[in-house]
Amino acid sequence: MTAGAAEKTLTPRSRILGTGSFVPPVIRSNADLEKLVDTSDTWIRERTGIRERRIAPDAMVTSDMAAEACKRACEAADVSPKKIDMIVLATVTGDVPMPATAVFVQRKLGAAPTCPSFDISAACAGFIYGLTIADNFIATGAAKHVLVVGVELLSRVVDWSDRTTCVLFGDGAGAAVLGPSDGTRGILGTRIYSDGTLAESLTIPRGGKVRMNGKDIFRAAVKNLYSASQELVDSVGLTNDQVDWVVPHQANMRIIDQVSQRANYPKEKVLSNIERVGNTSSASIPILLDERVRDGTIKPGNLVLSCALGAGVSWGAALYRM
Repeated sequence: MTAGAAEKTLTPRSRILGTGSFVPPVIRSNADLEKLVDTSDTWIRERTGIRERRIAPDAMVTSDMAAEACKRACEAADVSPKKIDMIVLATVTGDVPMPATAVFVQRKLGAAPTCPSFDISAACAGFIYGLTIADNFIATGAAKHVLVVGVELLSRVVDWSDRTTCVLFGDGAGAAVLGPSDGTRGILGTRIYSDGTLAESLTIPRGGKVRMNGKDIFRAAVKNLYSASQELVDSVGLTNDQVDWVVPHQANMRIIDQVSQRANYPKEKVLSNIERVGNTSSASIPILLDERVRDGTIKPGNLVLSCALGAGVSWGAALYRM
């Protein structure tokens, strides 16, 4: 069977109806970090691709950012919050340990009081995990509209005296409303994985700050993001040259470049905003996706590949036609 024929037989179960995002107004540049730690704008840009990141004001909490992104996603999808059947929220920086941050978003958004709302913790891979969950609930008919949101308030858990981690992270939220596919557009497949043998490579100890073994994470990211993405594209009978856009997790520009080179994706197909917002963990893919949908880069019918790896280590990939 040819790739084209295989593509025609695919029957997506759910699709992204609308996206939304929110980033705080405060910008912390590399020049600002030069005043805090022994680093430089050149050192940060050459190793990460980051020039600045967004930082939430003290009065803002995680659910505030998430609720705003969700509101914008509902508006874009033309789906009332009252019609949302489920909220799946990915974060490692919730408002409080209990209850779930998702219930605060449910309340702030004005969703139905019976709408099941829960958190998942897969760090940077959280949005991919959320898409997988939503796709399966919609496929079974258990839900018609599912709101998936990735949100992080990482500035509150970063050690601003640790130059290896403080240069990387920023705050923000991104969301997507999913609904039943029309048969041609939608999620063609997802893959999710975890490897607990690397659990200590990226952690936030109880009551502590982010700690990371950068070398371990870099190696795992390049290897696993490529393998998960390639396996997914192959499994649905497509080829890499049929992918219109790659919307990867914005962890580090060197990781993005190496994965893209292995898969032979041209640079012009690989989208990025890491220069402006840094690594927002579970929020990075939906923020970037929303930006490129709204500026017209990603158009209806485009085939999009997303992949992410984070703490756990957990990783995954999603292939979807917008």
